[in-house]
Amino acid sequence: MQELGSANMNFEIAYPWVFFLLPLPFLMYWILPPLRVQKDAFKFAMFNRSVKVLDEAPRKSAWIAKRNIVQWASLWIAWSCLLAALSWPRLVAEPEMKVKTSRSFLVAADISFSMDTKDWKVDGKLISRWEATKKLMSDFIEKRKGDRLGLIFFGSNPYLQAPLTTDLETVEWLLDQTEVGMAGQVTNIGSAITYANKVLEKDTLDHKVLLLLTDGRDSEQDVAPMDAVKAIAEDSVKIYTMGIGDPTQKGSDLDEKTLKSIAEATNGKYFLAMDQDQMEKAYEVMNELEPMEFEEEEYRPEVPLYYYPLGLSLFLILIHQVFRGIFHLFFQKA
Repeated sequence: MQELGSANMNFEIAYPWVFFLLPLPFLMYWILPPLRVQKDAFKFAMFNRSVKVLDEAPRKSAWIAKRNIVQWASLWIAWSCLLAALSWPRLVAEPEMKVKTSRSFLVAADISFSMDTKDWKVDGKLISRWEATKKLMSDFIEKRKGDRLGLIFFGSNPYLQAPLTTDLETVEWLLDQTEVGMAGQVTNIGSAITYANKVLEKDTLDHKVLLLLTDGRDSEQDVAPMDAVKAIAEDSVKIYTMGIGDPTQKGSDLDEKTLKSIAEATNGKYFLAMDQDQMEKAYEVMNELEPMEFEEEEYRPEVPLYYYPLGLSLFLILIHQVFRGIFHLFFQKA
């Protein structure tokens, strides 16, 4: 049962045609023959003589059950209550709008060892790139309420952390449980895109978006990133890429050229996030590029009431059976 608070409720019967069955017991009353109940009989050779001696008139071995009006009335009321339950009575509120899923949004994030580099300053403290990314990614996920979201994490190999789902709280929780190094040491961008394509191609929604976050360069172990992009572009998947860290910093492996090429090949966009503020702005721009154009449908909150007439019907049938048993017991003793 759904709680509807102080919403205005109207009584409604879903299947009123069920009440056309109301006369059915009366038809059975007139059509079916009376019930004959067999009684125990005692037979012996001198039966007629014994009857004369005892001065008792012999009774028939069967009795015909009389059609008791009270019993029939109670059964008909029980039948009416049963039909009332089958008609599905309910209290219905005013129609409301329900948000439907608009797209599949898959996030593929790099969690190789380089993401553990502590070069991001947040609130005056140095934190790792992954901790900052995780925090802002959580805020971004929370705002995508019209989408089905999924998480892929990759390093040496990709793996699915959260399948495409509208349960954003679970996605955020799974994101929080992820730590650097869980998928290996190096960055395999090509395998991550190939794996993301396998996840998205099974999805039924037409609008599919992949967000790829990394701070490194492809390790060139398996599939080249651009070869993987050709395959995913055939399924009309748009890829947004985000480079993490400062590419001019000494020791940086960020391959901006490849990330820009990946985004351009799928009509996406590349973002550079050298700090928390830039990443936050990148997410804002992405929300503008991929607005949640909700598809909505009407639904009417309701409170079912069928169990009230159903309970009354069962109670009346139970009472009828109890009195019937008492009557038969009394008759057998008579």
